[in-house]
Amino acid sequence: MFSLTVRDHVMIAHSLPRPAFGPAQGLHGATFVVELTVRAEALDANSTVMDIGEASELLSAVLDGLRYRNLDEHPDFTGRLTTTEVLAQHIAVGAAEHLRRLEHLAAIEVTLRENPDAWASYTLALAGVPGSRG
Repeated sequence: MFSLTVRDHVMIAHSLPRPAFGPAQGLHGATFVVELTVRAEALDANSTVMDIGEASELLSAVLDGLRYRNLDEHPDFTGRLTTTEVLAQHIAVGAAEHLRRLEHLAAIEVTLRENPDAWASYTLALAGVPGSRG
């Protein structure tokens, strides 16, 4: 399987109001390094997974809806904890909406790095899933 990864970052504010999150229960800022990995079983007509510039622009566009926002007030997260895992899923779903048109793609993975020693990822299949090409 082939893969292409692009990277960007996003600065957000949020709180995680449950005892399990200790000091992160209160409102705080976070800067995440965000990686979008696109996977394909075969290359496209240009011998690429996809254009690197297009992948970078796509990731930036998805992140623009989150940049410098207080996620406690973001309508997409009403009633949800904005954990790193939830944010990875949110970004993957947003990217998938634009990538499903590239029928040779098999999956994407979004990784959010909170620091050099801790990160979370979400993988989303694009090809071979009934109803995934809608």
